[in-house]
Amino acid sequence: MIWCTLIIGILLPWSLAHPGFFTSIGQMTDLIHTEKDLVTSLKDYIKAEEDKLEQIKRWAEKLDQLTSTATKDPEGFVGHPVNAFKLMKRLNTEWSELENLILKDMSDGVKHKSFLTAEDCFELGKVAYTEADYYHTELWMDQALRQLNEGEISTIDKVSVLDYLSYAVYQQGDLDKALLLTKKLLELDPEHQRANGNLKYFEYIMAKEKDVNKSASDEQSDQQTSLKKKGIAVDYLPERQKYEMLCRGEGIKMTPRRQKKLFCRYHDGNRNPKFILAPAKQEDEWDKPRIIRFHDIISDAEIEIVKDLAKPRLSRATVHDPETGKLTTAQYRVSKSAWLSGYENPVVSRINMRIQDLTGLDVSTAEELQVANYGVGGQYEPHFDFARKDEPDAFKELGTGNRIATWLFYMSDVSAGGATVFPEVGASVWPKKGTAVFWYNLFASGEGDYSTRHAACPVLVGNKWVSNKWLHERGQEFRRPCTLSELE
Repeated sequence: MIWCTLIIGILLPWSLAHPGFFTSIGQMTDLIHTEKDLVTSLKDYIKAEEDKLEQIKRWAEKLDQLTSTATKDPEGFVGHPVNAFKLMKRLNTEWSELENLILKDMSDGVKHKSFLTAEDCFELGKVAYTEADYYHTELWMDQALRQLNEGEISTIDKVSVLDYLSYAVYQQGDLDKALLLTKKLLELDPEHQRANGNLKYFEYIMAKEKDVNKSASDEQSDQQTSLKKKGIAVDYLPERQKYEMLCRGEGIKMTPRRQKKLFCRYHDGNRNPKFILAPAKQEDEWDKPRIIRFHDIISDAEIEIVKDLAKPRLSRATVHDPETGKLTTAQYRVSKSAWLSGYENPVVSRINMRIQDLTGLDVSTAEELQVANYGVGGQYEPHFDFARKDEPDAFKELGTGNRIATWLFYMSDVSAGGATVFPEVGASVWPKKGTAVFWYNLFASGEGDYSTRHAACPVLVGNKWVSNKWLHERGQEFRRPCTLSELE
C-alpha cells in the first residue's frame, strides 16, 4: 500500500498537471527519467513485499510444524509449561502483530524455542508483582537477572529487573538483601531516583531495627537456652520451605527401623467375596499417619470413562470457607474439578463400591466422586481435609459429620511435579496412573489428625488427573473405635 501510494502520487501530478509536455520533445525526454524512477520504485516495492511475504511464509512454516506436533498430543504439548506460555503469548500478542506486518518492521522474525527468555521471566515477574505476589516476583526476577548475567541479549536491562527485585525482597521482610540489590542497581545507574530514595529508607529502617533487636537479644538468648534445656528444637523450617523441599523430592528419609515396618501385601477386603480370588495389592507408603497405596486399582478404561464424564463439567475448583461453610474459590487451589454421582453411570457406582469394599467404610454418606485436573502450575497448597474445632459449620449442610478418611485415585502419570506431600511429617507420595492412596483424617476418638495436613505440588511438566472420595463419620458409628484404625 505504501509503494502503491508513492507510485500514484508520482504519476498523477505529471499526467494531470502537465498536458503541455506532448508539445515539446525536450520536456518529454524528462519523462524517460521519471519513468525510470517509477520502475526503480516499483522494483523496490516488489522487493519489500517479497521480503515481507518471505517472513510471513517462514513464520507460517514454523507455526505449521509446531501446530502439527501439538495436535498429535494436545494435552502432552500444553503439559510442558514453556509450550503453554508460548501458546498464550502467540495468541495474545504475535497474531495481532502479524495483522500489521506490512506496516511494521519484522526483520527479526518470530522465534519458537522451548525455553523462557529473560524478557519472558521479567514479564511473568511483573504479572506476579501486580498481584502483590512478591514471593513469585522474586523468583521470576531472580531468573531474569541470572540469564542477563550469563550474557543473554535482551530488550530488558538489569536496572529494570533489579528495581522490581529489590522491592519484592523488601516486601517479604529481607532488608539485608533488599539493601544489597539496591546498591547493585545504583552501581549501574547512580542517578536512579527511586533506588536512591529506597537506599536511604532501607538504611533508616535497618538502623531502627538494630536498636530494637539489641535490647531484645539478651531476652531471646535466655529463651533459646531454656528451650534447649527442655529438648525443644530451636531451628525449624517454615511450612512453605518444607512444602517446596518435598515437592523437589527432598523428603525426609525414614530410619531403617521404621522402614522395616512398611510392607507390601495382598488385601481381600476383610474376606470380601469380590477380592478373595483376586485380592488388591497394597503398599505402605508411610507409617504415621498411615498412608496406604493400592496398585492396579482402577483400569485405563474406567479412567477414560471418568474423565469423559468430568470434562464437560470442569470448573474452577473450590474449597470450604471455614466461616460460612460454603464452597468458594481460593488462590491457593489452582485446578478444575467436577463432581460425579454413582447413580448417573455404572462405572462411577462400581468405583464407589470398590472403595467401600476395600476400606470397610460406608460410602452412602460420602461426598460424590470429585474429579480434578491440574494443568501446568496447578497446585493445592497445604490444607486439612477434615474440619477443625474452630470450624464447626464446615460440613453442616451435608449433615454427615466430619471427613473421616480420604481416598485418592491417580488417573495419570505426571512427567514432573504433582506429588502429594505431607509437610508435617515429611512424606511424599508420587502420582502413578492406576493407583490410589488412602489415609484416615481422624483418630478413633474423632479428634483430627493434624499430621495429615497435605498439599498437591505444582505440576511442572505434564497433566495431572486425580479423583477423590471423602468419607464421612455418619454411617461408621458401629465400626468405631475398634476397627477404624487399621486396614488389614
